[in-house]
Amino acid sequence: MRNILILFAHPVFHKSIINRALLDAVRGLENVTINELYENYPDFFIDVEKEKKLLQEHDVIVWHHPFYWYSAPAIIKEWMDLVLQHGFAYGRNGFALQGKWAMSAVSTGGRQEVYTATGANHFSVNQFLAPFNQSATLCRMRYLPPFVTHGAHTITRAEIERQAAHYRELITGLRDGKYTEKDFENIEYSNHLTLTNA
Repeated sequence: MRNILILFAHPVFHKSIINRALLDAVRGLENVTINELYENYPDFFIDVEKEKKLLQEHDVIVWHHPFYWYSAPAIIKEWMDLVLQHGFAYGRNGFALQGKWAMSAVSTGGRQEVYTATGANHFSVNQFLAPFNQSATLCRMRYLPPFVTHGAHTITRAEIERQAAHYRELITGLRDGKYTEKDFENIEYSNHLTLTNA
């Protein structure tokens, strides 16, 4: 059984119906740790040694956050800048994260069709998430396709509940070893793994 670490960041969490539903769907699961960064570090003074220990204790790392300006809320960048240190996470002697899996779980205001070459945002979600992909790769981790919930401003309650159920299925599947690296090949989003089994 794998240990899952969800690094959650939402500066106005109380306003997010989608992210509350997603987080509630996995809260309390065995071997799943939810690390709420804004809750734990409202002053941005991140306990680097504590965070490094958490990383070492878990096998799958999930950056869970809303899509802010085609990236992540500020505390995610602060966390990466401080915690993913040379000699720990990367570099000649930085092997602490080698072999772990990493992925992003994001919510967007825009529908999926606006994240295309011909859409209003001109690029796909995966293209915008390239820095996360490359950061994981530099740290010798395997970056998985993201779990994406589109259309935060127009999504229905039924769709929110459906997405939450898929998120729980994905997280428990990762925990229980249901998926291999091959399962994630040639898919745009990790949602597609659970959707095919729905």
